[in-house]
Amino acid sequence: MIKLIAIEPKAGTQLLLRFSDGAWGVYDFAPFIVAKTEMTTPLGDPAFFARYFIEAGALAWPNGFDLSAGSLHQRLQDAGGLHRNEAAV
Repeated sequence: MIKLIAIEPKAGTQLLLRFSDGAWGVYDFAPFIVAKTEMTTPLGDPAFFARYFIEAGALAWPNGFDLSAGSLHQRLQDAGGLHRNEAAV
């Protein structure tokens, strides 16, 4: 089972995600913010967005919104943004 092991902020709504299988990628969360659902609307506030954390290997925010590492890994892979080399942006 793939887990998130580290998260680093990047520009705007982008986060560098590091996974337990050694892969990494930069994911832009803007589409979640634009969706303006009950759970994603708070992410539009930069101060709230910056309160992300890892919980049980998943990406989470204090309001209960979370995304599994597996789904983020797959999204990055499908978009061609999943990398396996040691160097990160």
